[in-house]
Amino acid sequence: MEDYVRTPAEEESLREATRRFRSGRGSDLSAEELARIARRVQELKRERRAVVLAHYYVPAETQALADYVGDSFYLARLAKTLDCDTIVLAGVSFMAESVKLLNPARRVLNPEPRALCPMAYMVRREDVEKVRARYAGDVAVACYINSTAEIKTWSDVCVTSSNAVKVISQLPERNVLFIPDMNLGRYVAEQLPQKNVILNRGYCPTHQRIIPQEVERLELEHPEAEVCAHPECSEEVLREADYIGSTKQIIEHIAQSDAHEFIVLTVVGVAAEIGRLTAGQGKRVYFPATPPICPNMAMVGPEKVLAALEGNLGEVSLPDNAERAMAPLERMLELAAR
Repeated sequence: MEDYVRTPAEEESLREATRRFRSGRGSDLSAEELARIARRVQELKRERRAVVLAHYYVPAETQALADYVGDSFYLARLAKTLDCDTIVLAGVSFMAESVKLLNPARRVLNPEPRALCPMAYMVRREDVEKVRARYAGDVAVACYINSTAEIKTWSDVCVTSSNAVKVISQLPERNVLFIPDMNLGRYVAEQLPQKNVILNRGYCPTHQRIIPQEVERLELEHPEAEVCAHPECSEEVLREADYIGSTKQIIEHIAQSDAHEFIVLTVVGVAAEIGRLTAGQGKRVYFPATPPICPNMAMVGPEKVLAALEGNLGEVSLPDNAERAMAPLERMLELAAR
């Protein structure tokens, strides 16, 4: 498999975010500046009836500004229930797009439009059509929510890492094309042997960079630690795991576990929520030597959230095919609620 080639903006973001992580900081802003930003964000939220949503993978300082922090499924489901005029989505572009699809009448702001998800584009329509033709009458296309609105229009249902097994298990079709992530698709296939899950060769570059050698080194250094991995990791890495789950599931597992040491194989942004939920418990979290940092999530600093609110920047428009793109999202919410 060819490695994804990062853009210059992603290279710079990864370099700077790695430097900050290794120095124990998530932001180069001073405590005074962060406090000023927080005060101003609170003022603007009240004035504009705005709500800030943040994904677990953005910097901790950005998460601190949010009214709600969660994974893709939680944020997508929550967005439909909010009583507000404006939603600021601190995450990558497909997340803001999904929130807009589910909230067409509300203003949705994306604080950093350059923060794309490479995996969201890793599928070709011609491949989808070939599978539909081959299994005509008995195939469903299950699309990971980490995808563009256009790719969602090719699909029958969306899924997230936390609900993929549940949602796909309820589909009447035996054959399921899983797009775009092959690693999550493979994990779903192992959990649902009654389904013929067909894989696409997409992947998350950040989780793909986690390699077994670094995991094994951590296991030697911390023999009592539980290994917790996200299903977007490679098959080889998942073999090392004691627990496999979505971002939210990993966080909750660590909070509830009797263990005190954990090797965490997902994006380092989860450390903030783990720390909050386990405060005073003496639990330790270890990441691989090459820290799993999503360069796109790392772009979404607290100053970007403030700028979006102050200037209504990064407003997300409904795509032309909004109704068709929304249908698989709505079906996901319906099946996941059963």
